[in-house]
This record gives sequence, structure tokens and C-alpha cells, in this order.
Amino acid sequence: MFHFKILKNSVLALGLLASMSAIANDSVDNDVKKATDIPKLLEFKTSHKGKFNGVKVSYDVVASETALSNDKGEVVGHLFSTSYFRTNDNNENRPIAFVFNGGPGSASTWLHMGLLGPKTVDVVSDASTDDGAAPFNLSNNDLTILDKADLVFIDPIGTGYSRLVGEGRPEDFWSLKADTSSIAEFIRIWITENKRWNSSKYLIGESYGSPRAVGVAKALRSNGLDIALNGIVMISQAMDYTGSTPVDDNLVAFVTYFPTLTAVAHFHKKAGVGESLESFLDKSRAFAVDEYLPALFKGNLLSDNEKNTIAAKMATFIGLDKSYILQSDLRVLSARFAKELLRDEGKTVGLLDGRYTSEEVDVIAGRPSSDAASQSISSAYAVAINHYMQQDLQVNVKTPYYLSSSKVGKNWDWAAIEPNAYNEPEYVKVARILSKEMRKNKDLKLLVASGYYDLVTPFFDAEYTVARHGFKRESITMTYYPAGHMMYVNKPSLQRLLKDIHDFIN
Repeated sequence: MFHFKILKNSVLALGLLASMSAIANDSVDNDVKKATDIPKLLEFKTSHKGKFNGVKVSYDVVASETALSNDKGEVVGHLFSTSYFRTNDNNENRPIAFVFNGGPGSASTWLHMGLLGPKTVDVVSDASTDDGAAPFNLSNNDLTILDKADLVFIDPIGTGYSRLVGEGRPEDFWSLKADTSSIAEFIRIWITENKRWNSSKYLIGESYGSPRAVGVAKALRSNGLDIALNGIVMISQAMDYTGSTPVDDNLVAFVTYFPTLTAVAHFHKKAGVGESLESFLDKSRAFAVDEYLPALFKGNLLSDNEKNTIAAKMATFIGLDKSYILQSDLRVLSARFAKELLRDEGKTVGLLDGRYTSEEVDVIAGRPSSDAASQSISSAYAVAINHYMQQDLQVNVKTPYYLSSSKVGKNWDWAAIEPNAYNEPEYVKVARILSKEMRKNKDLKLLVASGYYDLVTPFFDAEYTVARHGFKRESITMTYYPAGHMMYVNKPSLQRLLKDIHDFIN
């Protein structure tokens, strides 16, 4: 509708339109009212200098809103992003990395202040204690990839400062398909306004950010846009929820989670003591596929002797009593494992990162009441992003910055990304979509980064996923880190992951 263009491009024209309203009909009056109700787009620009990977870098940061419209041309959302532009580089086609977290309902805070931003917040690297309360320390991130690529941190609608406006409704953004369409449209607008169509383009997504990345890659190639990507970085991938949904009767997840249970038990010295983690995990993988999976498949057809043999072997890998494993019918759910492993010490281990522990009031409960890892780092990240936005980037916004939004999560529509898909309740599965996209685009490569102690998106599930769905393994790089879901909270893992991403873009 033309009034949207007037609002965006000409205040004078909007005034002229208003002056004509006396002779206009009611529908035009309504249009004017809707247009004037749309808040003005915000933009904050600052200039900085740093030294990254040994290279002196001058860069501008633009923290701003972008208007997103529906099919009728009505503005329905203002998406907030933080863009980093290197200014002392003459390459007009510098690579660009578009960065988002997951949730759904999470802002880009974690990757911004934990991994890729020029400053990161310090948390305890060895997971020995929680973050406590302010003040927290923000350190210069000397290994960020800003020397190599410009960075654009995206906060999907409903997270960070991004918001519904005008005629915006939850269904415009809060579903698999609507979410990917909106992010793809933002990227199209961004590369057009910044004249970066000929730059190599990368997506970096964490957790749910990985199925989002697949959907965005597909959307960018659709509807006549044909914007091809050079690479996708998936941190704690979740392309096929079958292998990352630990529930009763999902046999696949019991197998994909088993090596992670092994890793956490090894970390807490409940199994594999004296053996290297990598060697112990190789044995765990082999057992999970060659012995555990057939046993699960046979179910109640197992003899008592067979069941006892499997339970005894499981105990050597995951550090739980054989009797508990038998009582669980060989099916130890990850949440129950988190509560049981250190029960005799009155502790529960974290799900996002099994290195973390917490003492809970209810020591006999079957599952943790909260996540030890999340509660150990979230306060630091909340302070870091707000302090950094206000002090370093001079962002002046009165509304709260939402690290995560329960409103988005509760209203999310989990319909499949694939058009015309059968919409019975099922696990999200996008891996084959990416496999097809990678075959259409020879330059599209994939980096999958996994944490050994991640009890949310297990590393063996990543291996299971890319071994199927028709992926060409030569186009995929798999990396592993001795930490959890957000492996970058561990300092050595942060350094290794940044180097791996830097090399991947090179």
C-alpha cells in the first residue's frame, strides 16, 4: 500500500496526504492512521578500532531497526540487528556472516557476547561455579573473525529489541516458515541497502539456529531471489529432532545420547577413569550402535541374561548402577541421568553443559528442577549485552532487551518448512532440505561444531544426521570441543572454535 512508502521516504508527502484527508473516504483515513502509528526506525552508529588475529582493524557498528512488511505491504515488524563493517579494507566484496541464535525465542546475545563480538563476557571457564552477580568483566576478543568478514547479528522479532508493530501478528513471524521467510527478507534488504550482493555470504546459527539456517538458505534461493550462500556454520546443530528428543519410545535418541552420557560420566570421574576421553568415546559409539541399538530394538524379546549383560556394559560407560539401568528397562533418559549421576553427592548436572553442577532442594526428584548450566551463565550475558549496547554502541532504547522470550516460544507454530508437508505432529526434520541445497550449489559448505558435554543436542546425533540424508561428506567439516551446548564459555574451546570458523571462511 502506497502509504507505507510515503511513511518511509517522505515526511513532507505524509503531511500533504494528511491535509487531503478532509475530502478522502474512510478507508484512506484508516490507512493514514495505521501509517502514523508505525514508530520511527531507530539507528545508532559508532566507530571503533581493534586488533583481531594480529590484524589492525578499524570498524563501524550500526545498531538499527529494519522494517518488515506482509504480503499487503503493511509494516508488521521492526527487526533489530547489529552490523559490524570493517572500514580499513578496500575489498568491497568482503565476506559477510549473518549470525543468529535459536530457541526459538532467543536473541543473538549468546553468539554476540560469547563468541563472535569484539568483546566477550568472562564466565568461569572450568564450570566450577556460577556467574554470581554484577559487576562482570568484558574482555577484548582478539580472535573474532572481524578481520576476515563483516558481521551482522540478527535478533528475530520478539527477541532483543525486535518487535511487532502496526498490523503485526504472531503468525507473521512465529513459525518455522514465517521465521525463515522474515530472516531471508531481512538479509535481502540488508545486502541491497549496503550494496553487498557480490560478497560471499555465510550463516552462523546455534541450536534451533541450525534449522533456521536451512530454512533461510532455501528461502534465499526461492521466489526468484536466487541468493546462493557460500557456507553455513552450525553450532550445536539440530537439523533432525529425532536424534535430539529424549523421550520414551524414541529409540534413536537413546542411541544418539549414549556417547554424551559417557562423556559427562567421564568428566565427573564416574566412568572411564584413567582413559582418554576420545578413546573412551570411540568405544561408547561402537557399543551404542553394535550392541545397545539391537537390544533396544528387541525390547521385551531380550532374555534376562541378555538384558543383564547390556545393563552391565552400560554401567561401565555411563557411571550409573546396573540396578538403576535395569529398573529403567535399559532406557535412561538424559534428564534422569542428569539427576542420578551425582545423586549421592546431592548434586545434579547441567543439560546445556554436563560439566556444570548445582545443589537442588529436592534431592530425591527424578529430574532436575532447573538447568545448572543455564543458571550459571545467564546473568553475566544479560548484563553484558545491555552494558555493551548502552556504553559502547550508544544505543538508547527504553524498551527491555529480551535475551529470550517465553511469549515467542509459547506461540510458536511448529508446522514443517517444506511446503505442502503433512502436518501431523512430528519431529522437525530439515537435513534433507540442506542436502538438496548443497547439491544445487557446489560452493555451499557446512561446518558442524559440537560440544562433548551437550545434553540438549548431542554430538553423536550430529554424526548420525550427516551420515544420512544424502549429504556429500567432502562438503562437511565436523569439529568437537570439551564443553557443552555453548562450548565457547570454555576458554580453550572458544579459541579453537574461532580458529575453526576463521579457517572455514578462508
